[in-house]
Amino acid sequence: MSRLAALTHKITELEQAKRLVGIWQMKGQKVVFTNGCFDILHKGHVAYLAKAAALGDRLVVAINTDSSVRQLEKGTNRPINSEDARAFVLAGLGFVDMVLLFDENTPLAVIEALQPDILAKGADYDPLEKDATSKKYIVGSDIILKKGGTVHAIEFEDGFSTTATIEKINQ
Repeated sequence: MSRLAALTHKITELEQAKRLVGIWQMKGQKVVFTNGCFDILHKGHVAYLAKAAALGDRLVVAINTDSSVRQLEKGTNRPINSEDARAFVLAGLGFVDMVLLFDENTPLAVIEALQPDILAKGADYDPLEKDATSKKYIVGSDIILKKGGTVHAIEFEDGFSTTATIEKINQ
């Protein structure tokens, strides 16, 4: 398989993702799940994803579709990069094992379907938050904890954000 084919092979649909996660777990591998828009990939994103990958054996990254990003009101021109472009760039990271898209506002359905072992989000979320209406609540944490998994908040790299990057470009 060519390197390009191997890269595009990491981008998958939910049904194939369920099969692969199941195989990895049957082999005793711990599957880490995270999600986000990852619109303009920067050092902060890469450091965050590397830290998430280090929590287990396999890293699954679910990204918001273009319509989902628009629903999140990230800004009138967002996303900057299309969902296909964002998925392709993430798949190019060696420590990312799988990329899939979700169209809802939250990845809850994907988490329910995949049943990962570990859930990771940024430090603006709180793994101990139980109130699902709180902005600090990690969607799907109840599912992961109920099955004996773990939930982690990962510190951000100071000075890196997509919003700040866009603002800098527009100056």
